[in-house]
Amino acid sequence: MVKISSGLVVETSERLLTASEFQNLANVPPEVEWFANIENANTRRAYRNDVRDFMRFAGIQQAEEFRLVKRSHLIAWRKQLETRKLEASTVRRKLSAVASLFDYLCECNAVPFNPADGVKRPNQGTNEGKSPALGDAEAKALLEAPATDTLKGLRDRAILSILLFHGLRRAELCSLAVGDLQSRRGVLHFRVHGKGGKIRFLPVHPHSLQRISEYLEHAGHGDNPGNALFRPIKNSSGGLDEALTGHGVYKDVVRKYARVLGLDPSAVCVHGLRATAATNALDHEADIAKVQEWLGHASIATTRLYDRRKTKPEDSPTFKVNY
Repeated sequence: MVKISSGLVVETSERLLTASEFQNLANVPPEVEWFANIENANTRRAYRNDVRDFMRFAGIQQAEEFRLVKRSHLIAWRKQLETRKLEASTVRRKLSAVASLFDYLCECNAVPFNPADGVKRPNQGTNEGKSPALGDAEAKALLEAPATDTLKGLRDRAILSILLFHGLRRAELCSLAVGDLQSRRGVLHFRVHGKGGKIRFLPVHPHSLQRISEYLEHAGHGDNPGNALFRPIKNSSGGLDEALTGHGVYKDVVRKYARVLGLDPSAVCVHGLRATAATNALDHEADIAKVQEWLGHASIATTRLYDRRKTKPEDSPTFKVNY
């Protein structure tokens, strides 16, 4: 036996890490720890590319070299990003990625301050988000576009209903399992697995509940809570029990019916439907703080990008001009 501390004793045979492995983990730089702690795959991919971009610019080759970075390096990088004609939102994201890294280094006492603090971010250029929202008539047409007499049509009708009535992200929709339909205080809810491992519960709209019931009745996999809610109808690899992919939702559902209806391709994407749901909720007097929780936004500033109540086309002075 090895005594670790007062009252705590463990058998040496219980040790899972070798002494060498233990020492190696103890020597992991905090820069590496920061990246390992990012759970969302999309965020990891974006932040990895952004930090690598800065490393190439600054000539950083070792993680420890981040501790030599000053605010002037980041200001110079920002100017270089702007000369590349990148969108303001892209520049902001890249600066945010590096700022997040230095926040972690500050917490670990690896650096005395965050050099990204005080580095001005470019304005968004607009008070609205980039994803245009569909009009009510367009949304209704999209909801009714899939067939009602095929399994694919029933599945797609349920998918479009969830996107337009609940504003889920593509990954959130794909991660839904049958068991994520749960009753809370007598009302059926979705248990949504959001960004950063956060879980939120959203009441299921009656429109969506009806379509999900019709789909599961014909699909036949609704008796196992662990089953993916939405699955492929056809798959060349034979994996019909797996969850439908985000690419499948975008290409084979959303864009497919948008093309059939002749809708604006720039407006009809999965995020465009999320913008449509948020805009519609705000137009119908939903509280913006509640919409923030509903969408799973960390900051209400992000939710405000969907608030288009002051920019309704019909309220524009354009339509007040009368010669």
